[in-house]
Amino acid sequence: MSSLADREKGLLLRLARRAIELAVQSSSTLPETHFPDRCPCSGAFVTLRMRGRLRGCVGQVYAACPLDEVVAHCARSAALEDCRFQPLSAVELPEMRIEISALSAIAPIAPEEIVTGRHGLIVSRGGRSGVLLPQVASEFGWDTARFLEETCRKAGLEPNAWKDPAAKISAFTAEIFGESNGGPMRPVPRYSNST
Repeated sequence: MSSLADREKGLLLRLARRAIELAVQSSSTLPETHFPDRCPCSGAFVTLRMRGRLRGCVGQVYAACPLDEVVAHCARSAALEDCRFQPLSAVELPEMRIEISALSAIAPIAPEEIVTGRHGLIVSRGGRSGVLLPQVASEFGWDTARFLEETCRKAGLEPNAWKDPAAKISAFTAEIFGESNGGPMRPVPRYSNST
């Protein structure tokens, strides 16, 4: 996907926040989107944080609808449907921060081509698949092998399943941006490309 302008990032962050506000008010509707017509179809993840800690994360790797629609849907789902957390409450909204990862196209990748901090991974085998965003490897200081192992674990596979010839490894990049202290959007720092 092509790079988003700051205005577009701001619109997506406001859209995500409005979708979450409606969700915690028990509204079944998503907000209307007023995004430019040129908005492409793209996968995305919406990550919610409270005081720097994960509070929800839901995404769509493959999308058949425009990015703004994907963001609105994922924001609502991250607030209410991430099974690792209780649904977000209205009292949490002022402290909640939103981060959006707009995904590139997905393509097969060889393990030696993976650059931690740049690539997000999908490992699949036998009907199971796991996805980890590019920033996860950097946040935890993982090398390529550990990143592959953790993606396998996310899929419910054994850690070395990525070495199985039947396993498929795919990668994507992401444009990552988010809110800061409820104020204007901020780009998320680029992570190192060390392996």
